[in-house]
Amino acid sequence: MLLLGGWCAIPAHADEAQDWLNRLSQAEQQQSFQGTFVYERNGSFSTHNIWHRVQDGKVRERLLQLDGSAQEVLRIDGHTQCVSGSLIAGLGNTPDGTSRTLDPQKLKNWYDLAVIGKSRVAGRQAVIVALTPKDQHRYGFELHLDKETGLPLKSLLLNDKGQLLERFQFTRLNVAAPTDGDLQASAECKAVAQDPAKVVAVKAAWHSDWLPPGFELSSSVVRKDPDTQVQVNSLMYDDGLARFSVFLEPLNGANATDTRTQLGPTAAVSRRLTTPQGEMMVTVVGEIPIGTAERIALSMRSDVTATQ
Repeated sequence: MLLLGGWCAIPAHADEAQDWLNRLSQAEQQQSFQGTFVYERNGSFSTHNIWHRVQDGKVRERLLQLDGSAQEVLRIDGHTQCVSGSLIAGLGNTPDGTSRTLDPQKLKNWYDLAVIGKSRVAGRQAVIVALTPKDQHRYGFELHLDKETGLPLKSLLLNDKGQLLERFQFTRLNVAAPTDGDLQASAECKAVAQDPAKVVAVKAAWHSDWLPPGFELSSSVVRKDPDTQVQVNSLMYDDGLARFSVFLEPLNGANATDTRTQLGPTAAVSRRLTTPQGEMMVTVVGEIPIGTAERIALSMRSDVTATQ
């Protein structure tokens, strides 16, 4: 009877985990808050203030780094409005900035979902939800969700050995709505140019012969590199939680070498690829295992035939 009772409890825990993930998705789109959090990756820490206000159907958010170099970001509905410090280079209205809604029904195909306990973070009671990957092509998550609001008080990203790759953790959380003054960017926050001509959504001219199960193409854009004036194809894939991007750039005779690096949870793999259009450099960047990133890079194929 004890064994049967334990077996019967598993679906209930899974259903409870799905309920909490639904609460998390709703909270991030409906709940205003402000606070201070610590971010850790690759052995380095940084502390940030955050102001997040939901009003009149818009989500306005300001982030300010409190230590190290001054860095500030202001976003509206996930789109970057201004940045300061070292974040200026390469930041813009990328699809990565858009908000996403977790779909537990989809996630349970690729992760085992379970409520595994309770905790206390930043003086608030939390429920711990684990998302354990069913294969070696994605990382696991441990989410400590605020019992009152469903907001994430702590998030741990773990590899297949259970080692910590990335930590996000509130040290202070206030669910009062930030004021207009709180959300006012400083003078150092430089506006991000919104030039739709530089980033154009297109039908993907590339595909991968192999993708990890569950990953689907979520966006495809072409932009012009400001330094080289070369057109770069950018594809983004996700499984409903994890994401990675693929960048394809013609070499035009340039000398480029293959690279393979890992910084905390982020893998970056670049490979030369011979295509009907000539030599290309394929770069895969994302919070996926480096072996998976390498396999994706080597699997990219052009949908365009060579011109005669």
